[in-house]
Amino acid sequence: MEKNFCFYEKFSKFSIGMILLVFSLALMVSGFTVLPVFGFIVAIPFFLISVYFFRAHLNKDCQIE
Repeated sequence: MEKNFCFYEKFSKFSIGMILLVFSLALMVSGFTVLPVFGFIVAIPFFLISVYFFRAHLNKDCQIE
């Protein structure tokens, strides 16, 4: 497998996880200030999804042996 393919797969996994993590942190901050209940209710699933993307396994060809 090409190294470029693994780079793009790792980068997309990391970038999706970071975007969701930043979004969940922003909702947590809004949960403290503007939307107390709604911010926390929506932030927790986004945080869990970001953890899933950080821990998701790569393609078998890109795994470190």
